[in-house]
Amino acid sequence: MEYVTNALGRRVPTEVNGEPAHPYAGVGGLRPEGRRHGPPIRSCSDFPSSGDKRVGDLRTALERCGLRDGMTLSTHHHLRNGDRVALEALQTAASMGVRGLRWFPSASFPCHEPVIDLMRQGVVQRIEGSMNGPLGAFCSHGGMEGMGVLRSHGGRWQAIQDGEVHIDIAVIAAPAADAFGNGTGSQGPSACGSLGFALADSMYADHVIVVTDHLVPFPCVPWQIQGNHVDYVVEVESIGDPSLIVSGTTQMTKSPDRLLIAEYVARFVRDSGILRDGFSFQAGAGGIALAFAQFLRGMMVEAGVRARFIRGGSTKYLVDMLRDGLVDYILDGQTFDLAAVESIATDPRHVATSPFTSYNYHGKGNFASMVDAVVLGATEVDVHFNANVVTHSDGLLLHGIGGWQNCLEAGCTILAVPSFRDRIPVIVDEVTTITGPGELVDVVVTERGIAVNPRREDLLAALDGSDLPIRTIGEIQAEVEALVGGKPAKPSLTGEPVAVVKWVDGTVIDTVWRVTD
Repeated sequence: MEYVTNALGRRVPTEVNGEPAHPYAGVGGLRPEGRRHGPPIRSCSDFPSSGDKRVGDLRTALERCGLRDGMTLSTHHHLRNGDRVALEALQTAASMGVRGLRWFPSASFPCHEPVIDLMRQGVVQRIEGSMNGPLGAFCSHGGMEGMGVLRSHGGRWQAIQDGEVHIDIAVIAAPAADAFGNGTGSQGPSACGSLGFALADSMYADHVIVVTDHLVPFPCVPWQIQGNHVDYVVEVESIGDPSLIVSGTTQMTKSPDRLLIAEYVARFVRDSGILRDGFSFQAGAGGIALAFAQFLRGMMVEAGVRARFIRGGSTKYLVDMLRDGLVDYILDGQTFDLAAVESIATDPRHVATSPFTSYNYHGKGNFASMVDAVVLGATEVDVHFNANVVTHSDGLLLHGIGGWQNCLEAGCTILAVPSFRDRIPVIVDEVTTITGPGELVDVVVTERGIAVNPRREDLLAALDGSDLPIRTIGEIQAEVEALVGGKPAKPSLTGEPVAVVKWVDGTVIDTVWRVTD
């Protein structure tokens, strides 16, 4: 395998899974050409005039879609750790004798751990999608036959629309659907909110199967998936457990140190002048981000400020702000708890969006760059503000990218991180894996101080005279290393690549190397 050095000095392959790969060329370094990919043209005469596309089971639907060895099968993750459809689709493929599949999920969760057995059996050849937990560890140890490919939510849409990934069959879990294939995530016993991550799959895949446990009479409205894109509808007993949408990452922190970080972030947004009438923000579902939203709420009330919109992932904390008149709209890409699921179903100001509107880098603009401030996390940050969210300090691949990369385009990108975890410093000389370039990271907030990227002279000037603990990133790093007894040990890695991390434009920003067994 041949390698080149990309614009960030990282060694990346020129070929991934037999296809040419382009090295990261810097922010805005790639100018796309050509036209968008398109699915095959179909005829209405090939489908029932009654509009009823139901078949008896998922196996029948997969057989009629022509599932065979080596195909690409896609699924979505809006049901998060409660999803049952993705695993059922892959296990059904195994029972059909199919081998060598590329599984293309919008993300995976620990509930998908049985896919490891399917990889060992040769049913699934590789995963191209954000891998969490056991699947990430399996890939890191070289268990996957092909190379994993990690993309952001916007990068996934880009890859589909640009034809980089051709989906043969998309299997879409819809909490409510009609027999024609119109589907929504906001209704039914398994309601999960938005289905935006499955929209590209429905539009560009050769074949589309909607699986639902709540069949309603035509029309299913408001539809998020249009039946005109759908080949077959399968009714099952259950598509998943919506209570497992909520996870440990969607609970507010109770740690005093992390609460202090959240308070610092909110004060930074206020003191830097970002907090003003009509501003916008996005905060993730992590414990610090949720606490930040609560601190910010108090400051908004005190200042008499109203936000124009909040970009979601949505939670009950953001829903409360909407209901209390502190924000005009929630533009929601993913609902993180059941209060948000109920809100998106009943409040027209809570709007379902997709990665195309929010994140796609190869579009005529997107919402991400219109957000005034975004609060994100990271596993590591280096002294050049490069950040890592996909691997831990031991090199294990245990997180997906989600919308993290795409959010870096916001007016002010803030990484809210503890200065160390388990006595391992978070600020390092060089991150294990670069997920986002330092030029797009504006601020790093820890419990030991706030580091502003020297590129952002405007922010530093705005904070002149503030009582916030503004420090250099090197000062924070040195203090933490003195506290824990030195620099963290480098992970033990081999020279064998197990995955690549794609940037938002489809180029390779870094390589994930196999962890020594």
